[in-house]
Amino acid sequence: MGTGIKTDRRILRTREAINRAFLELFAEKELEQITINEIAERANVNRGTVYLHYTDKYDLLNRCIEEHLGTMFLSCNMTRTPDGDVGLIREMKPVFRYFEQNFLFFSAMLANQRTTIFRERLLEIVSANVIHKLETKKSVPEEMDKQLIAHFMASAFVGTVEWWIQNRMPHTPEEMAQQVRRLFEGNTIL
Repeated sequence: MGTGIKTDRRILRTREAINRAFLELFAEKELEQITINEIAERANVNRGTVYLHYTDKYDLLNRCIEEHLGTMFLSCNMTRTPDGDVGLIREMKPVFRYFEQNFLFFSAMLANQRTTIFRERLLEIVSANVIHKLETKKSVPEEMDKQLIAHFMASAFVGTVEWWIQNRMPHTPEEMAQQVRRLFEGNTIL
């Protein structure tokens, strides 16, 4: 039984090393320029080990994005509050703290001009959360398109996060959370 735990920890450490190496390279250059050999060398593993965990660099990118977005929303208390509110809008501090703690990942994803996959997925997730909130609200005027409202709010949030990260986080996560929350609360629809 102890061997299983050691194996799991080694696998996790190896994946973390591969992910970190990939993100460091991704922050330095375009995805097309990164090779599996460079990732393996920087992670201090052999090329076969990278392929043992990922089919190619695109699989590594996709799984890295999925893991971070999934972890972000789970760890940021994305549960619904008793009044039906969605955690992302109500509790911004954990979201911005997660961005700060994972600066390497988010700065690499948002700085790389050719990779829109991450931004699109983040927009989808935030938009889905806003749509859910709008569906629980009775104050949304019938003539307003909920999809349009959700996209507007999600774009504002993602754009703000992009600005914050690309400017090397000039405000603390708490300050960002407070200001973004006030902007969202100022929206009469939400």
